[in-house]
Amino acid sequence: MTHLPALIQDLAIILMTAAFVTILCRKIGQPVVLGYIVAGLLVGPNVNLVPTVTDLPNIQIWAEIGVIFLLFSLGLEFSFKKLIKVGGSASVTAFVEVIGMTLLGFATGQFFGWSTMDSLFLGGILAISSTTIIIRAFEEAGVKGSGFVSFVFGILIVEDLAAILLLVLLSTVAVTNQFNGSELLISAGKLGFFILLWFLGGIFLLPSLLKSIRKHASDEMLLVVGVGFCFMMVVLSTNAGFSPALGAFIMGSIFAETTEAEKVEHLITPVKDLFAAVFFVSVGMLIDPKILLEYAGPIAILTAITIFGKFFTTFVGALISGKSLRHATQAGMSLAQIGEFSFIIATLGLTLKVTSDFLYPIAVGVSVVTTFTTPYLIKSSDSVYLWIEKQLPAKLRTSLKKYSDSTEKVSGRGEWKIALWYYLSRIITNIVMIVGIFSITAKYLPKVLAPYVGEVFWLNTINLCVTLICTAPFFWALLLKRSNKEEIKKLWLVAEFRTALLALEVLRVLAGIILFGFLTEKFITLPLAAGITLVLAIAFLLLFSRYLRGIYFWFEKHFLTNLSERENQNESVGAQIPLAPWDARISYFVVPPESKIAGTRLQDLKVRESFGVTVALIERGKLFITAPGRKDRLFPNDRIGVIGTEHEILSFAEFIKTEVLQETGKIENYGLHHVEILEGMPFVHKTIRDSGLREAAGAIVVGLERAGERILNPESMLRLEPMDILWLAGDSQKIKQLK
Repeated sequence: MTHLPALIQDLAIILMTAAFVTILCRKIGQPVVLGYIVAGLLVGPNVNLVPTVTDLPNIQIWAEIGVIFLLFSLGLEFSFKKLIKVGGSASVTAFVEVIGMTLLGFATGQFFGWSTMDSLFLGGILAISSTTIIIRAFEEAGVKGSGFVSFVFGILIVEDLAAILLLVLLSTVAVTNQFNGSELLISAGKLGFFILLWFLGGIFLLPSLLKSIRKHASDEMLLVVGVGFCFMMVVLSTNAGFSPALGAFIMGSIFAETTEAEKVEHLITPVKDLFAAVFFVSVGMLIDPKILLEYAGPIAILTAITIFGKFFTTFVGALISGKSLRHATQAGMSLAQIGEFSFIIATLGLTLKVTSDFLYPIAVGVSVVTTFTTPYLIKSSDSVYLWIEKQLPAKLRTSLKKYSDSTEKVSGRGEWKIALWYYLSRIITNIVMIVGIFSITAKYLPKVLAPYVGEVFWLNTINLCVTLICTAPFFWALLLKRSNKEEIKKLWLVAEFRTALLALEVLRVLAGIILFGFLTEKFITLPLAAGITLVLAIAFLLLFSRYLRGIYFWFEKHFLTNLSERENQNESVGAQIPLAPWDARISYFVVPPESKIAGTRLQDLKVRESFGVTVALIERGKLFITAPGRKDRLFPNDRIGVIGTEHEILSFAEFIKTEVLQETGKIENYGLHHVEILEGMPFVHKTIRDSGLREAAGAIVVGLERAGERILNPESMLRLEPMDILWLAGDSQKIKQLK
């Protein structure tokens, strides 16, 4: 008789049970993740209704692979450029929420009398919301076109990064079994260094590799390449002392910046779904119904703390970041749950054997309850907002609105912020590259040279010379590279900024010298020899400055080309660019026959002056009027596209007595685009009205950026100047010709 491995039998039990339970969950409108957990409970050792899994160690290995694919998939949706684009508001809100919920969870654990480690892990479990559950709830509620949704997604992006940091910090605390502030800071710094190093190296190499194999790559080959790189980074991350999940997440975020991101995500989805199913089933297998009943009280209390605590911390964080009262309420109601990352953190505690057995099922119990409540909370967010608005004093409401408006106006980076970002990014990236090269050569070069060079002195000397030659372009950039940015040149002419810029110049030079001394100390111990080496190194940088400059700029150009490759490809196919800096969007209305605007010319409506919105499109049967003129009229049943912020659009909707259409449609070749105005363009130095943009490109000006200031729906008499950035709504092909 043929022997059947226990693992195959267990997988049959797991997948068949999961299939039946998830189909049932779908029929009653519940998330698939919940079905997997219930299936795990049924096939686990604590319930005997169906055959029980026997080969638990191998199932746990499959579950770990499931975590790797989950994090790789999250990384594919992450993108570090998205993190920068979501802006300060999402980052501030996520920071307040994660810190607040971690402290609240820790305090609750201490109140229950749990151990310090249980309380700390409870704080981490309650800190991170569920991306999977929120996306599903938004789809079911039909609110994905609403303005607050992009803000919530921005918070989730920052939360994903915070969850990775939590995994690393909790692992460090669990291993050392002590709260050492300096150790945690060192761990956080080490984490940041490795993330940036892997990201810089990955972006430099991976897009070029994918480009070289693109002509010959089938779907099968691309899948193997993606999975292979994922597991390679998992190994590197583990060898560096971090979790496998971190490596998978980082590699996913690197792939997210390539032109193959969508294809890899499509190919990896079935594999991820399979292994993720095993992971979530393994989560359910660890649940003991007796523990759930025994700790029903703490589960109920923690559920209430999760819902109200997450709402309050997100609400406060959003208000601090300058969001409106409505957006703060909607975000708080959307994020009031825990999910997949909480399971991963709870699993970490069990794996490291530092948490009690009851913590894991409690986390799952809280997650299950909050999964049920999330859709109802999202649907009731407007009612809660109206109730809060009524309870607040009129003076406080006015103050909050003024604060929100002022924050939105100063949200531009400005010339000084551009200069500060330029210097800090330059210092940090070059330091990371230098330290990374030093670390690699110090670890591996002696092993290569040892069979040929016997004496330690000559081994160190050769190692140091090779290392300095490899790092010379980056030391040149840190010490000698001058800025050619126009914004920074202008700031040098302003007396109040000159001192600060001089301080930044001194900072980068000192950083380079101190870094050189710190790293060469590994090879040279005598102060005199170190000083001579520094002098020789500076002489080398000056003597070969021209060649080092060329090498550095080749590295920089290659990196930036790879980094922007995906955006360039999207732009070439006419991808739309959202008006994210102003939180503006296109919303669509149908003009009701009984509306007072029916039959009225746009110039008589004065919607821009009254509501701050712009009518950018009129759809009348088979007729499409893009960039309508002042004399165009609106007729009953016209479908109009209106550009503005959510508050402005809601005010306009009240004016015409209709609702915003949930589905944001578009006609072919119509979209939002930006154009940088250069000297020599036919419309430079002209007013918007006299520029001829409406006639030449079938476009309407809906936004303008000038010296860091952003103006939504600018006045028609505003004069266009070189270096302005125009945001236009209109025919994509015609706007492209303007560039």
